[in-house]
Amino acid sequence: MSDTQLIKDKLDIVDFINEYVPLKPAGINHKGLCPFHQEKSPSFMVSRERQNWHCFGCSIGGDIFSFAQKIEGMEFIDALKFLANRAGVELKDSKINQAESSQKSRIKEINVLAARFFHHILINLPVAKPARDYLEMRGLKSETIDAWQIGFIPEQWDLLTKYLLNKGFSINDLVASGMVIKRDDANSSTQRGFYDRFRGRIMFPIWDVHDSVVGFTGRVLVETENSGGKYVNTPQTILYDKSRVIFGLNRAKKTIKEKNLAVLVEGQMDVIACHQAGMMNVVATSGTALTEWQIELLKRYTNNIAMAFDADLAGQNAAKRGIDLAREAGISLKIIKIPDGAGKDPDECLKKNPEMWWQAVEQAHDVMEWLIAKSLEGKNLTNASVKQIAVNEILREIARIPFATERDHWLKNMAARIGEEVAVLRENMQEVKNASKQKISYHSQEKEQIITIIKTEPKDRLYFLLQRLFVLLLKFSKAGRGLQWLDGALSATVKSTKFSPLYEFLKDVYTDVNNPSADWSLDKLRSACEITESENLVDVLLLKGELDFFGLTEKEAFSEAHVLEEAIKTEWKKKSLTELTQAIRVAEGQKDQPKIDELLADFSRLN
Repeated sequence: MSDTQLIKDKLDIVDFINEYVPLKPAGINHKGLCPFHQEKSPSFMVSRERQNWHCFGCSIGGDIFSFAQKIEGMEFIDALKFLANRAGVELKDSKINQAESSQKSRIKEINVLAARFFHHILINLPVAKPARDYLEMRGLKSETIDAWQIGFIPEQWDLLTKYLLNKGFSINDLVASGMVIKRDDANSSTQRGFYDRFRGRIMFPIWDVHDSVVGFTGRVLVETENSGGKYVNTPQTILYDKSRVIFGLNRAKKTIKEKNLAVLVEGQMDVIACHQAGMMNVVATSGTALTEWQIELLKRYTNNIAMAFDADLAGQNAAKRGIDLAREAGISLKIIKIPDGAGKDPDECLKKNPEMWWQAVEQAHDVMEWLIAKSLEGKNLTNASVKQIAVNEILREIARIPFATERDHWLKNMAARIGEEVAVLRENMQEVKNASKQKISYHSQEKEQIITIIKTEPKDRLYFLLQRLFVLLLKFSKAGRGLQWLDGALSATVKSTKFSPLYEFLKDVYTDVNNPSADWSLDKLRSACEITESENLVDVLLLKGELDFFGLTEKEAFSEAHVLEEAIKTEWKKKSLTELTQAIRVAEGQKDQPKIDELLADFSRLN
């Protein structure tokens, strides 16, 4: 009997899926609301007899493995190991053993051993006493330190390197894990010339949502000129991508789902302090702006986020970028405001007055309240031109709201704040909408230019993914080399958007064997993609690239391009399956059996 069949026999698919989706009996099957799209009437069906599931709303389905893959965002191998562990099955398949020998698996083991090594030093060795004293001063209990596997590494050049080499790992794997740094003149075949990335630091393991240690954050214990900053993180590796990891989600996801709310903070100490205080639905982006991938990850568990961030300008600007992405993704957002004097962050607030932090979360403000207050803050509203600029800024945010009743609520709210008639604001908003269709709007905030790209045509998630990929490819011309989506599978979809000429141009460039560098002339590109708008599409996307991908390296851009490629394929497949489902229903209504058979065959091939 195969490993997969043994797991299926030992795990009840209804019981397993019921942990994620509340199911009720429906004849011989079980039914509930689909976890993969928003719906009011249940269309998600699970069959114990056939050991499968299917959603009639979004036209996807499969077995217990495909459900684990989709709900947890796992590759098949990881889902297999996850379910085997649940079922108490020891995997013997040679393909699994081969996968386990991959570098990715070796780096996972390196991270696990490093975490244990750091924790052992912190708990047991005299050299770590200053670190233990520091953590005690920060209010962390011993059981919290154990639970989060917090550790310490002394100020030595190659302590971890020697330890892991003695465990049988190659120096190349240690470098690939990000734990060890190679000097420029180092010989890759010897240990000489390699040193630990983390030295003299308190170590915080970073887990992915599936409880795998994918990286570390090291906080320096004693800052010196050569300490390299207060915090050092694992660089991007085949396991760790900071834009796709949410600190603490592996521990918080169950409570987030139960409470239907994720509390998002900035720092890892904030997360740990909140969990220690009993608030278990708290996670962090670890100081980075909220990304599209992190939003999609959170949406598996909730559509509600309460966000806390530093009150300084950098914190607000980073929050604003994440807020815009979250609103586009349909997230309901609230902003947590810690009262003045109660602490600069959740950790400090919990030390001063725990009840104040709980109250701040409970009384979090709607994101529009924060946006309005932020736009009006420090403005002299007796000056007509200043008032108009502030009003336009707020109206652009209100115009993003898809529901008329909600828009009207915030128009009235703003009218009361600035002493203006609602009718005037409605007229202004129409003017803002009309103007936004013709141009890219610029406005300045504390010497920082924020570029707002106005979107005017009907769009879905596939559109935004395509737009993001084209923005990336224009900013990093070589990032698209090797992308398979350019084979024409999506050409029909792309042609229905304004990206069609850009797609055709890039397709020619990337498939040109005589142009291995994938370079092009911007003038030629502008000419090829000129459209009947006041701004050329290329220039619009280039400006957006400066905002969305500022500070991104070529290597990170290449990785991002391939992540977007997979997301585009997935979304295109989902959209195609939906269209086929609708076509099947029409054919069934017309009782056109040949057409039904043809469409079902297409559906089967695609699914």
